Amino acid sequence: MEEYPSFLIQNIFQTVKDAYDCLTKANDKVQVYILASMSNLLSKKNETMVAACQIMDFLLEMFGQPSIQMRQEDIKHVYNVHMNEGQSVKEHVLDMIVHFNIVEINGAVFDEKSQVSFILKSLPKSFLQFRSNVIMNKIEYNMATACLCQT
Repeated sequence: MEEYPSFLIQNIFQTVKDAYDCLTKANDKVQVYILASMSNLLSKKNETMVAACQIMDFLLEMFGQPSIQMRQEDIKHVYNVHMNEGQSVKEHVLDMIVHFNIVEINGAVFDEKSQVSFILKSLPKSFLQFRSNVIMNKIEYNMATACLCQT
C-alpha cells in the first residue's frame, strides 16, 4: 500500500471537515427557518428531527397534495396522445397505462371503459377498420384484453 504524506492526509481531512461543517451549518439554518414558520404544534412535533430534509418529507407526507395544474397536464396528455404510424402497439398501450396511473396518483380516475376508449381513440388511421369494428359490433374490451390484443 502506498504511503501518503501526513500533510496531504491532514489537508484532505480538513477539507472534508470544512465541507461537513458548512453542510451542518446550512442544515441548522434551514431547520430554524422551517420550524419558525410553522405553527407551535407542528414545530414541537418536528423539533427532534435532525435534518431539514426529514422535516420536508414529513410535511409532504402530511400535506402533500398533487397540484391541480399537474393533474390537468396529465389528463390533457391522456386526451391528446396519439400513436405514431409504425410505433409498436404494445409500447403505446403500456405508455397509456403508465399515464393512466400517473393521473390516478394525482387524484383523477378514469374508469376502465374510458381507458379502453382513450386507447382506441389514440390509434392511428391505419386502425380505423379495427376501431369501427369495435364500435359497430359493440365489442367490450377491458384493460386486460386490451393488453392481450396488442401482443
